Amino acid sequence: MADHLASIYGTEKDKVNCSFYFKIGACRHGDRCSRKHVKPNFSQTVLLSNVYQNPAYDGVSNLTEEQLQEHFDLFFEDMFMELAKYGEVEEMNVCDNVGDHLVGNVYVRFKYEENAGNAVDGLNNRFYAGRPLYAELSPVTDFGEACCRQYEMGECTRGGFCNFMHLKLPSRKLEKELFQAQDESLRLQKKEKRKSGKDRSASRSRSPSRDRKRRDRSSERNERRRRGNGY
Repeated sequence: MADHLASIYGTEKDKVNCSFYFKIGACRHGDRCSRKHVKPNFSQTVLLSNVYQNPAYDGVSNLTEEQLQEHFDLFFEDMFMELAKYGEVEEMNVCDNVGDHLVGNVYVRFKYEENAGNAVDGLNNRFYAGRPLYAELSPVTDFGEACCRQYEMGECTRGGFCNFMHLKLPSRKLEKELFQAQDESLRLQKKEKRKSGKDRSASRSRSPSRDRKRRDRSSERNERRRRGNGY
């Protein structure tokens, strides 16, 4: 029985836990959902709800596709640079859905759970574009399962109201530059940490107290020699 429950946990066959919340970290029914939304105590993934405001959906925008992409790239860079301060970012995704539970959601997966926890603590006291940020740990681990495959193939008939993620993508050049910059920063941090460790080790080996003890022992040996020679 236990094995069966474990095998269906978070799937459509699970009549207790919400499969959409398990896969996507959000549910269109919200607190009114008839199934449980089990929020994780530990996770590598952080959800920032309703952060990105796409000008294409404000009803009055006359921006070109190129300008809309530039607008999004600036947002993506801002968020990535800020989130990377909490730890190594493995993946960051932004939803382009229009449903209330997914619109503008930012999902970031850190390399370590500790970094994700620190990000939640820090970001819930922050604002972006004059609006408060709402961060929480998310159960999402596999974005392949969370994303709409039909949308990726240009075949989704539900449009922006689809309950699976429709991701808005940054320009490839920007994404590559951001991850390269992060890799270089981490490399320099590790190098500095190793150097600092060596400096502390050298400092301990040459500490005044140790040098003083060596001099005291040397003086004692010389004194014993002088006494043995009758001085």
